[in-house]
Amino acid sequence: MSSSTSSPRSYRYLDLVMAAFVAILIVSNVASSAKIINLGVSLFGIPLAFDGGTLLFPLAYVFGDVLTEVYGFRAGRRVIWTGFCALALASLVFFLLRVLPADASWEEYAGSAAFDAILGGMSTGGIALASLLGYWVGEFSNSAILSRVKVLMKGKFLWVRTIGSTLVGEFLDSLVFVTVASVTGVFGWELFVTLVLTNYLFKCSIEVIMTPVTYLTVRKLKQKEGIDTFDREEKYNPFRFR
Repeated sequence: MSSSTSSPRSYRYLDLVMAAFVAILIVSNVASSAKIINLGVSLFGIPLAFDGGTLLFPLAYVFGDVLTEVYGFRAGRRVIWTGFCALALASLVFFLLRVLPADASWEEYAGSAAFDAILGGMSTGGIALASLLGYWVGEFSNSAILSRVKVLMKGKFLWVRTIGSTLVGEFLDSLVFVTVASVTGVFGWELFVTLVLTNYLFKCSIEVIMTPVTYLTVRKLKQKEGIDTFDREEKYNPFRFR
């Protein structure tokens, strides 16, 4: 089962993987804006607090690994851009909700101040911009590295490329995400080191823990789709949709 990305075809499960990927992306961004979690754990005196999206967002990288491993970089690139556009639309909707006039009864039991405090990151674009930039840099780095290493390793040692690509992608994602979110005022700068460190450690840990599931999913999809894509001639241009 070997294929090149230059051979377009239809797939049975690609749309389902893409739907799950986009859903995880949007829900995790709403959760990131909604709450900062602190379980009282510290590392070298640094509190390991994390935003709510950290609970779910690492799964996006697991799906990203599956997409690239099975369908190739081009299919993964299309899904990444689809998620990018969906998240931009979600941010626009929350922005419109923020600026439209509120009902008087809603103001009494909830209010615009509460909306801004909880969903301000989504409605003002801070979380969305941070996530879009972090996600774009991280996911494309992850996908390109995994794709290239797969060719170099001739398809062997899946765990090396899934974990290795995640170590790079998640670092770039976490650094860009927290930096932009702090610049836009979503997070305070006093949380910068804590959030970068916690996001990175937590996300990479999820990747390692999910490795058996990744192996099983990849194997099943390759069998069902009848394909195992090797991007031997891929240029890794992130700016194309197809």
